[in-house]
Amino acid sequence: MGYDAKFRVWRGDTESGGLQDYTVLANDGEVVLDIIHRLQATQAPDLAVRWNCKAGKCGSCSAEVNGRPKLLCMTRMSTFTEDEVITVTPLRTFPVIRDLVTDVSFNYEKAREIQAFTPPPGLGPGEYRMKQVDVQRSQEFRKCIECFLCQNVCHVVRDHEENKQAFAGPRYLMRIAELDMHPLDVAERRETAQNEHGLGFCNITKCCTEVCPENIKITDNALIPMKERVADRKYDPLVWLGNKLFRR
Repeated sequence: MGYDAKFRVWRGDTESGGLQDYTVLANDGEVVLDIIHRLQATQAPDLAVRWNCKAGKCGSCSAEVNGRPKLLCMTRMSTFTEDEVITVTPLRTFPVIRDLVTDVSFNYEKAREIQAFTPPPGLGPGEYRMKQVDVQRSQEFRKCIECFLCQNVCHVVRDHEENKQAFAGPRYLMRIAELDMHPLDVAERRETAQNEHGLGFCNITKCCTEVCPENIKITDNALIPMKERVADRKYDPLVWLGNKLFRR
């Protein structure tokens, strides 16, 4: 059984824009992306929205629904009341291209800055050997679909544009942690995490974990352990003594 859903959708581009009100038919079992598609088909054919799989696995349809970062394809209409006005806006942290589509190139720039997986010298492809127990910690992080909701909600870059140069954001600090925990990776990542990628900016509010559609424990399992490793490296008295002796 359908009903007329009240939507408020942001329309505009890099120059200007604002919220526009629409009334769109909503049927049982639908998600917000279904309504956006119906809005395109019936009232706003020029409405721009990014999407691909409609199954919560590509991360393309990220937006903000009633001010909360979500995947449009995983936000069910049944979670709202029939008389509720549903506001859909683009991700606030990234520049708007048009309507609900934002420029997320910041994330790809940060990805390129991270040193790739570095196996031990002389170990070729096909020669990697490790036990399952050794890779379980980092496997969780490979569920990431790069929807960038964690990047969007992180107040370090959301509220402070000037931090983007020095802060990789939770998604890519998680990537550094994943590689640092990998049993065959030999690169030194703790100092670069702190000095080049801004690990110290993170104050572990767990907002990134709360919005992750894959339920990755970003803060508890990646960011906090990485902070502990950095602190161990910096303040361990044996490491300090070794550095002093090595310098001599």
